[in-house]
Amino acid sequence: MRRAIVTTTATAAGVVLLLSLKPHGGQTASAQAPVISSGSDTGSTTGTGGTSGTGGTDNSGSGSSATTAPSASPSAKGGGSSSGKASHASYTGQAVDTRYGPVQVRIDVSAGKISKIDVLQYPDGLQRDQDINSYALPVLNQEALSAQSAQIDSVSGATYTSDGYTQSLQSALDQAGLK
Repeated sequence: MRRAIVTTTATAAGVVLLLSLKPHGGQTASAQAPVISSGSDTGSTTGTGGTSGTGGTDNSGSGSSATTAPSASPSAKGGGSSSGKASHASYTGQAVDTRYGPVQVRIDVSAGKISKIDVLQYPDGLQRDQDINSYALPVLNQEALSAQSAQIDSVSGATYTSDGYTQSLQSALDQAGLK
């Protein structure tokens, strides 16, 4: 009799714990997370993207994978010429799924150099994810702007985000025809 009670209680506790876990996937920049930007025309970290007061909790409950914004062609900003590369263009890198959620970046290119980097997607489902990425993403942005490439060091404590960031950045650089 005692075993049955212990087993039932342990099973119920296990079910409650499993149901309390939230999946990481399915977040898009405009619906869930602010955009982390860094570039010559911005100060440091800015929150944009049309969301008002996102608390970082994902109540959707869906386990779907990340939605990749297909932008294989550049979207020219300003008065770019019709021949050759535009004077100012944006390129969105591929969304890279990491252990803790997708990472995706968009770069602005002016005169053949990266002028701005926006992080469109990043893990932010848990408070710890938010804490880590609020520190790591501006560091990664600054390193990439300084290096003008995806050959940058990982941020200690944010290895998965760093790896996803560099892969997405390299995808955007490839689209832009940069190294």
